[in-house]
Amino acid sequence: MTLSRTHCVALLGVEGHIVEIEVHLGGGDPGVTLVGLPDAALREARDRIRAALANSGEAWPSGQITISLSPASLPKSGSLFDLAIAAAVLAAEGSIPPDPLAGSVLIAELGLDGRARPVRGVLPAVIAARERGHDRFVVARGNAAEASLVPDIEVIAVDSLEDLCSWAREGIPPQTRAPDPVAPRPRRPAVAEPDLADVLGQPVARRAVEIAAAGGHNLMMLGPPGTGKSLLAERLPTVLPRLEPTAALEATAIHSVAGLLPEGAPLVTMPPFAAPHHTSTRSAIIGGGSGHPVPGWVSKAHQGVLFVDEAPQFGRGVLDSLREPLERGEVVLARASSTVTFPARFQLVLAANPCPCAKPGTLCECPAGERRRYFSRISGPLLDRVDLKVELPQVGRAELLADRAFAESSAVVAARVLAARERAARRLAGTPWSTNSQVPGAHLRRDFPVERGALRILGLAMDQGRISARGVDRTLRIAWTLADLADRDRPGEEEVAYAFALWSGRAW
Repeated sequence: MTLSRTHCVALLGVEGHIVEIEVHLGGGDPGVTLVGLPDAALREARDRIRAALANSGEAWPSGQITISLSPASLPKSGSLFDLAIAAAVLAAEGSIPPDPLAGSVLIAELGLDGRARPVRGVLPAVIAARERGHDRFVVARGNAAEASLVPDIEVIAVDSLEDLCSWAREGIPPQTRAPDPVAPRPRRPAVAEPDLADVLGQPVARRAVEIAAAGGHNLMMLGPPGTGKSLLAERLPTVLPRLEPTAALEATAIHSVAGLLPEGAPLVTMPPFAAPHHTSTRSAIIGGGSGHPVPGWVSKAHQGVLFVDEAPQFGRGVLDSLREPLERGEVVLARASSTVTFPARFQLVLAANPCPCAKPGTLCECPAGERRRYFSRISGPLLDRVDLKVELPQVGRAELLADRAFAESSAVVAARVLAARERAARRLAGTPWSTNSQVPGAHLRRDFPVERGALRILGLAMDQGRISARGVDRTLRIAWTLADLADRDRPGEEEVAYAFALWSGRAW
C-alpha cells in the first residue's frame, strides 16, 4: 500500500479542526514533501519522525514521501501532529495495518528516541473531534487523564511509538508501565489556604467581596498600601461557587492551550485567579502573537477573577482594552490567515492607591493636580463598568483587635454566596442569565420591579446629576444581590440605598 490516512486536530485558539493526514509513497529520489500550510515547528516534524522510527526499530521508507495536511487552507502549527504523521508513514509502507488507524485521532509529539510526549491543547482538540463523530483517541500517557474528561470516548495512552505499533498490530492497548524508581522527594511544608477571615479591620470591604461574589459584580478598591486590597482580591475565589461541569471544561481548555494545567489535576474546578503585572502589554492582557495566537490574561481568568493591582500604573490603552471583553465575554483576534476567538468572561477587580506617593492622610505630599492626573489613568468608561467601589481606610491596632470577633471565614461566606446564587438562578430560570450582573437594564426594570418607593432615592440622585441611567441599572443589580443575600423577595429602600452607596463609593 502506497497511500494511507490518519487524523489529527489543528487548534485555532481553543477551537479545534479535524485534519486529515495523507501520506503517499512514490518512486524517484529520496525526499519528504510536506504540504498544507505547516509552520516551522511542524516542518521540523519530518526530522523528528525519521529519528523516532529508526530508534523504534522501524524502517524509514525509501523514495519520495508526500505528506498532505487537509484542509490545505487551514493554518497548522505545533508538534501535536508527530504521532499521526508517523503512523500514516508506517501504514503506507505496510509496517502496520491501516484499519485501527481509520477511526482514530492521534495526538502526541515524538522524541528522537520514539517516546510519546504530551502536548498542549489536548482537551479542546478531543472535544472538537468528538463533536465531529470521532470516538477513539491515541494520546501520550501524560495527556490521558485530560483527554478522558470528555465522556463517551475511548482513550488509548501510549508511552512511545513502539506502543502504537504494537496496538495497531495486535489490537491490545498498551499496559501502564511501572515508573522508574526515584528517590523520595522531601515533603514541602503545607501552605495554608487563603481565608477571608485573615483580613481584619475592613468590614465594609469584606462585605463588598461577598456581594461581588454573590452577584458576579466587578469591584474597585481604593486605599493606601497595607490596607488589604490584594488580600481581599486573592480571597474572592475562595467564596465563589465551584465551577459547574460546562464551565470547568471551558476553563480547563484554555489552561490546556496556555500550558497552565498543574500536574495531576487535569480539571480546573476552582474559579481561576489571574493577576498580571503592571508592565504587561495589551497583547499579554488580551492575547495574541505573531504566528499562533495564544490566550491572554483575560482568557486565563475565564470563569474566574482578573485582578488588576496598582491599576493606574498600567497603560491607559491596556486598561481600556478590557472594556470589550467585559461587555462581550470574549476576545476576537483578527489575523491575516485566520480569526481566533478566546472566551473571556471574568470578574474584574481593580485596586489603586489614592496618589503616586501612596502615603495615607495628611502625610501625602502630592499636589491636587497630580492626584487627579494619577487616578485619571483609569478612564471613565472603564469605571462605569465597575459596579462596586469601596475605599479602604488606614486601620489602627484598636480596629484590628475589635474586628477579630466579626471576621467570618471563607467557608461561612461561601455558603451565603451559594444560597444567594441559587436564589437568583431560580428567579432567572428560563432566561439566558444566571447572575444579577448579567441581566440587561431593560429586562431588569420591566421583569423584576423593586418595591414601591425604593426608586425615589435613585430618582433624586438623577435629578442632582449624581448618577446616570447606566448607573441606575447597575445600582439595581446590586440591590437585587443584596436582596438575595438577605433572602428577600425583592429589594426595598434599604437595599437600594446601600446599593447606591456601594456604586458611588460612599459605603461605610
